[in-house]
Amino acid sequence: MPRKYSHIQEHEKEILELREQGMTLREIGEKLGFSYKATRNCITRYNRRQRKLAAGIAPKPKGRPRKTAPDKSSVEYYQAEIERLKMENELLRDFLQSIERE
Repeated sequence: MPRKYSHIQEHEKEILELREQGMTLREIGEKLGFSYKATRNCITRYNRRQRKLAAGIAPKPKGRPRKTAPDKSSVEYYQAEIERLKMENELLRDFLQSIERE
C-alpha cells in the first residue's frame, strides 16, 4: 500500500528519536514509510548541519535569494529611472528614424 506523500524533513525529530532508541535505518524507514536510502540521507543531512553549527558556520538557505524591493524614496532610484527612460526614448527615436518616420 503506497503511503501518502510527506516530506521527510517533517519526520526528522521522530527519525532521530527512533535512532537513539537503537532502531536500524531500515526499521525506521519501514515504520515511517520511507526507504532506507531516504532515511540514511536524512540523518546524513542532519549530521552535516550539526557539524556546521558546531563549527560556527551559519546555515545558508537553499535557492536563489529574494530580490529586495528598491526604496522609492531615494534619489538614486529616481536617477536610475530617469536614465532608463532616456535610453528607452533614444531606442524608440532610432527605431522610428530607421523606418523613416519622424
